[in-house]
Amino acid sequence: MYTIRIGGVPEHFNLPWHLAIEDRSFSKENITLKWRDYPGGTGAMCEALRKSDIDIAIILTEGIIKDIIADNPCKIVQAYIQSPLIWGIHVAETSNYTNYSQLKNTTAAISRYGSGSHLMAYVHAQNQGWPTSDLTFKVVKNLDGAVEALTHGKADYFMWERFTTKPLVDNKTFRRLTDCPTPWPCFVVAVREEVLASKKEQVKTILDIINTTTSDFKSIPSIDKTLAHRYNQKLEDIQKWLTHTEWSQSQMETQILSEVQNQLYSLDIIDKKLSPEEFIVTL
Repeated sequence: MYTIRIGGVPEHFNLPWHLAIEDRSFSKENITLKWRDYPGGTGAMCEALRKSDIDIAIILTEGIIKDIIADNPCKIVQAYIQSPLIWGIHVAETSNYTNYSQLKNTTAAISRYGSGSHLMAYVHAQNQGWPTSDLTFKVVKNLDGAVEALTHGKADYFMWERFTTKPLVDNKTFRRLTDCPTPWPCFVVAVREEVLASKKEQVKTILDIINTTTSDFKSIPSIDKTLAHRYNQKLEDIQKWLTHTEWSQSQMETQILSEVQNQLYSLDIIDKKLSPEEFIVTL
């Protein structure tokens, strides 16, 4: 058996992986796929890839592009979610802020530097025409940390995937002011170069299996009820999420890589751009 370690956020996007693992789809191909949840998100997974704690990450597009430019020895082998990620902009329920336009010169809670919550704060500021040099941050590690920070006034707002955060809006811990979609496909599959060199065929098999799973995912009987139960979501929220979420079974387009880099460069998040072959490899 070949053992390969994979990481991703504990969110509804990744249920296809868990279903394939539970169905023994990988083990039938002589692969032990060990899943690890990363509540801290993309920043935590970038660090795990660098430390060789995991071999594969299901990771935000903008985060891994930034980290590959910063010499993380990984390659994107495929897009995973083709549709944009819908980020909710949240404040504490008791906050005096009632409109996202009031958040200029306030403190954003972020899971860590280089994370999606960090990078999207820049995107939001640019959308509003605010100077991004004025942004200030409070590192909170994960969603639980954000609850603590916003509730106790250590930060003013927090950007996180809308539907994952919806239960905290429903129970009046958070109030969502607006949404901020990513201007690009949101999740990709990234693999350490060392693993691509030594286990290329196994990685290709893993992609074949997950692509079969995601191709049929929406047609699984009662998949909306399964998602709602597993991820503590209201059924109507999951049904709405399913309507605008599209999985991918192909490599990321080079045009998208250029668009993401141009955006990150304009925000001074990266200081150089790389050619597409520096990011992607097609198996």
